[in-house]
Amino acid sequence: MSDLQAIKDAARKAAFARRKLAHEAAGPGRAALLSGVLAGHRGVPMSGFMAIRTEIDPLPAMEEAAAHGPVGVPVIERLGLPLKFSRWEPGCALKDGPFGAMIPAVDNFFEPEILVVPLVAFDRNGGRLGYGGGFYDRTIELLRARRPTLAIGFAYAAQEAENLPLEPTDQPLDMMVTENEVITF
Repeated sequence: MSDLQAIKDAARKAAFARRKLAHEAAGPGRAALLSGVLAGHRGVPMSGFMAIRTEIDPLPAMEEAAAHGPVGVPVIERLGLPLKFSRWEPGCALKDGPFGAMIPAVDNFFEPEILVVPLVAFDRNGGRLGYGGGFYDRTIELLRARRPTLAIGFAYAAQEAENLPLEPTDQPLDMMVTENEVITF
C-alpha cells in the first residue's frame, strides 16, 4: 500500500466516525438548504443519491426537484467505469444496486447537468474524499468535458476536514451543502 493510500484510508476512517456521530445527532430538516440551492436550478436535469448507512439523506430535496424536472440516481455498471444515471421519481419501483444503494427497477438513463454528490470528507477548497472507487471523479470529469456540470457535495458539517489527501484525478466540487451552511468554491 502506498503512503498516499494509507493516508486516505486513515482520513476515511476518521471521517466515517465523525459522520456516524452527526447522523445519530441529526434531527429533521437536514436537506432544507439543499432544497434551497436546487430551487435556483428548477428543471435542470440533476442527480441525487439514495443514502446508505450513515449518509445524510437528500431524498426530500430530490422529491421537490422531481416536480420540476428530471432527477436521477447513480448506477454502477462495473468497477472502473463512470456512473450512469437512471431517472428516479418519488414512489418509483426500486431494486438493490451495488454497495447497498437502491436504484430504479427500470433503467431510464440520461445525463444530468447537476450532481448532488455523497462523500466521506470535504474541505473548504472544494476537495472531496469519496469511498475510494473513483466513480464520481471519472463521471464528473467526463460530464465536464461535454458541458458545464455543477458538482454539489452534500454531507454533514462534521465531515469537514483539513488537508485532505487529494490526487490530480480527484475532481473538485463547485459547492458544498451541509445541514448548516452552503459553501461555494
